[in-house]
Amino acid sequence: MKLYELTGQFLELMNMLEDAECDEQMIMDTLEGIDFEIEEKADGYAKIIKSLESNIKGLDTESERLINRKKVLENRIKWLKQNLEMCMRVTGKKKFTTDLFSFNIQKNGGKRKLVIDVDVEKVPKEYRIEQPDAIDGDSIREYLKENGLEGQDGSLNCEFAHLDPQGESLRIR
Repeated sequence: MKLYELTGQFLELMNMLEDAECDEQMIMDTLEGIDFEIEEKADGYAKIIKSLESNIKGLDTESERLINRKKVLENRIKWLKQNLEMCMRVTGKKKFTTDLFSFNIQKNGGKRKLVIDVDVEKVPKEYRIEQPDAIDGDSIREYLKENGLEGQDGSLNCEFAHLDPQGESLRIR
């Protein structure tokens, strides 16, 4: 879906950007070759950016649809296996072979699930692992905002931490 009508060099650029085989140097050469005033060039860039963003939204929607379809199929497989296992248990046949497949109900591999039935403090110390302290980043940020020293670069500093300056980026609306 194209949001904006692209012509000439900008259409060529859009086609290059959508082509996975096109290398970045060719794209850069085309960008440098576009000869317009900065305002016209910016409009062309913005049209391309908005079109690519629209394409991404479409891909996200399709990806979500496929993920949902995958979940449906996985759930159907799980249901079929549970149903077959139930039938095998009811008939007492835990193991048999057909011309195409072998069927067997057996214990799962790996460690058995461990369930702790009491509070952690009631488990003897020799079976517990001490956990190291963790940093509360939000509290440190708040402390720095209230008490930090501002550096020349816009950072906030104290004796044990600092906040880097806020970054900047281009916004197109």
